[in-house]
Amino acid sequence: MWRDNYHRFGLIALATDATIEGDAQRLLPPGCRLHVTRIAFENPTTAENLRRTGPMLKQAAALLVPGFELKGVGFACTSASAVLGDGVRDALGDRAPITTPVAAALRGFAALDVTRIALMTPYLAETTDLVGDHFEEHGLGVVTRHSMGFPDDRDMAVLPGQEIVDFAVEADHPDAQALFISCTALPAVDVIEEIEARLGKPVVSSNLAMFWSMLDIARIPAAGLGRLFKVRTW
Repeated sequence: MWRDNYHRFGLIALATDATIEGDAQRLLPPGCRLHVTRIAFENPTTAENLRRTGPMLKQAAALLVPGFELKGVGFACTSASAVLGDGVRDALGDRAPITTPVAAALRGFAALDVTRIALMTPYLAETTDLVGDHFEEHGLGVVTRHSMGFPDDRDMAVLPGQEIVDFAVEADHPDAQALFISCTALPAVDVIEEIEARLGKPVVSSNLAMFWSMLDIARIPAAGLGRLFKVRTW
């Protein structure tokens, strides 16, 4: 096993995700290196297409700098990780701690002492329900679900920040303790703090949750964006 002074993480992204590496650069602290491999994906983001990612995960993980120690491995698709559930961990094995956006969000909301959320997604309504149902099955209350109605994650990736902010404000609910913004392709990280200021509550996106959780599990201090990055569980 090769080791050096870097904290190395592996990431499996969808071929169509145009956002994930940029968000990683914003959120990972100095001394970290992210190694990304991609798997094929065909839009639209239906349950059937999302489920097809599962058989590709094991081979993709094997391409992540073989022989190097990894502090964690992430699968960067929120809706697919909701559909596949424990199948992601089964496929990726035990080389390093496994993180998915839905698992990271559940972990993050527990750390924030949040039990009820509003859910915002760029997806079609039926894909939004895959994520919302997963959260509720794992004990997180979802008081409202708002969908932007896009079937293709490439359209999601080019949405302007102000449109994301405006829809986030619309998606909030007074009974929600926090807002979750789903989808690793959605460029929400840069506007997280603006949305938090507008809503007066924590706002967590898929990429924010995933990289926070990977760093927190590895016990690597970080000073990212939003309220979640101010929380440590160790």
